[in-house]
Amino acid sequence: MSFLVPEAGLLFWMLVAFGVVFFVLYKYAFPAITSMIDERKKFIDDALANAKEANEKLGTIQQQGDELLRKAQDEQSRILNEAIAMRNNIIGEARKQAQLESEKLLDEARSVITHEKEQAMREIRNQVAELSLAIAEKVVRRELSGDSAQQFARSLVDEAIKDNSDK
Repeated sequence: MSFLVPEAGLLFWMLVAFGVVFFVLYKYAFPAITSMIDERKKFIDDALANAKEANEKLGTIQQQGDELLRKAQDEQSRILNEAIAMRNNIIGEARKQAQLESEKLLDEARSVITHEKEQAMREIRNQVAELSLAIAEKVVRRELSGDSAQQFARSLVDEAIKDNSDK
């Protein structure tokens, strides 16, 4: 008996045992294993199809997102441009209003200055007239201090009264 070469009886019984195990596996185990493999293959194929569909949907969603982002940026630009135009319009209107208001205040100030200047000129004229009368009165008094001057003044007053009564 050699350890490397098996005997014929042993080979026969090993072959029979192998056949029985193979028959049992072929009859009961292999169909279950192949059905599980088929189910697994179907699950993987479905998962790949779903992944492909999800990838396509993701691409579509990404395009839609990019489109929405572009639209939002366009809208933002439009709103900013409108805001800038409105700001410039408001500033222009405020400048015009301020210019009109300053011209109005300047005209009022000029009017007040002119009025005050005329009033000051009238006051100066009145004071000059009063001073002139006061000076003339003093001069006339000194000149009329004599008798002949008083008689001349009386004759002028009488004449003025006579002229007023004739009218």
